[in-house]
Amino acid sequence: MFSVKTRHQNCYVYTKASTSTRSCRTRDIGVQTETSKLCSVGTQLSMRTLQTHHRSVCVQTETTLSSFDVSTKLVSHTAVASSTPLKTSSKRPCLDLEEDEDILQECSSILTSQETDVTFNPAEADTSITEPKDLSGASFFKIEKIFAAMKLHLFKYDTFRLHARMCIEPAIVYKWRNWQDEMLQLLAQREKVIVGGDMRADSPGHSAKYGSYTMMDLETNTVVDVQLVQSNEVGGSYHMEKEGLKRGLDFLDAHGVTLDCIVTDRHPQIQKFLRERNVNQFYDVWHIEKGISKQLEKVCKLKGCEKIRKWLHSIKNHIYWTAASSSSGPERVAKWMSMLNHMQNKHTHEDSNFPACLHGTRRSRDTKKWLAAGTLPYLKLEKVLSNKRIVKDVAKLSPHYQTSSIEVFHSVILRFTPKNVVFPFLGMLCRLYLAALHYNENAGRTQATTAAGRPVFKVTFPKAKKGEYRVREVKTQATFKYVDDLLDLIFDKVFVDPAPYVDDVLRIPIPPALCAEYDRPEKEEAISSRVSLFNQ
Repeated sequence: MFSVKTRHQNCYVYTKASTSTRSCRTRDIGVQTETSKLCSVGTQLSMRTLQTHHRSVCVQTETTLSSFDVSTKLVSHTAVASSTPLKTSSKRPCLDLEEDEDILQECSSILTSQETDVTFNPAEADTSITEPKDLSGASFFKIEKIFAAMKLHLFKYDTFRLHARMCIEPAIVYKWRNWQDEMLQLLAQREKVIVGGDMRADSPGHSAKYGSYTMMDLETNTVVDVQLVQSNEVGGSYHMEKEGLKRGLDFLDAHGVTLDCIVTDRHPQIQKFLRERNVNQFYDVWHIEKGISKQLEKVCKLKGCEKIRKWLHSIKNHIYWTAASSSSGPERVAKWMSMLNHMQNKHTHEDSNFPACLHGTRRSRDTKKWLAAGTLPYLKLEKVLSNKRIVKDVAKLSPHYQTSSIEVFHSVILRFTPKNVVFPFLGMLCRLYLAALHYNENAGRTQATTAAGRPVFKVTFPKAKKGEYRVREVKTQATFKYVDDLLDLIFDKVFVDPAPYVDDVLRIPIPPALCAEYDRPEKEEAISSRVSLFNQ
């Protein structure tokens, strides 16, 4: 016996299985008679085939239900004397369909006894799709391709932009500014604040359209401000980083935040601007180490300079140790220049800021690694390490915090604003705010643990390390509370009365498009003058 559950809307009815008989056909072999021309065929219908198919129509009407009772019965067969073994019955018996009028009446009474609102609002239904897609950082065109592959209809891009302008973008701006005001009040109460700054372009090279400059509180690992600059605002993409930093510092000054110092890269315009503004600046160690390593990699490929490769790892570690263990610029320079003596197996130095190496006396197993003064490898290495600009930058290495957290935030931005997708200015700004909200919520995640309470690690092989492995902590799963807050804000407030939220968005200055300065020709005229390079 089988019992099948029939479901329609909120109605669940369990049907009792009825019985049906299936006869067994046999055929005798070895007699001189005509065989039967009839054969037995077992038909099996899957449960998915028997399900009731529904179609949604935007009208208000009473629902007529149709339900079927599906039942089977296994019948024992009487043995027939034959030289051929009998074929046993199928494991899944055949199914009979039988309409049950009592079920129809019962379902109808259940549906009519409940008062439900069957009104349909297309705008609200479309918005319920638009908002999760946009708040999760997905692109409309990717979602459109997914819907097309699933044979589902989706509203057009114009409808999506309408929802974004009227509901989503105002809610994101409101949410970010509220959180930012609370953070700035806490920063204003601190005596000194150490921030890090760096710019991310929307495309590599010198043809970037947007540049987003991030200001991060390095003590709490929190994104404080994000400034979006368009290239035609400053006369080219090269000047976007300076303009973004200027806007960020002005914004912090306007809210009463006092800076102790700022950690950045070695951009020449940034150095001059901060020097003229009397802001104490330190350099990120990783940026300097990366530049030195590239130069040393080229030197190692020269004939007769292969011995330098043995010292590459030590030089990288030495620059990080120099920054972390020094308290002043002259001390950093003295420790950095001591590397040249150390590679000659000389461990006492003339500079009083660092007169001798701190390691103990040890006997080297590989005596061939030491360099001799005046040889080609030593001269090439000395030229790189004692370069005037390198020495000047080493004196300003950051002794406390680095900008690696900003680089992590930039990788988070890629999820919300991929570099191969073009966004309007306001759409780009709101996606940057979403990335900042996501990063601030998940920056302090703890390390994941096993069921036994052991911390979880993973071994990776970064491409930049060229075969060297790294052991990294596995963090707990990310949370998305900011998405829930935005959805509540949109449906409870913005969707009800969007005017005050839209007014805040309209006050954001939006620069003209890059093509606004050019004259647009008539379309027919442009088509008629179109000539292919291969068909001239």
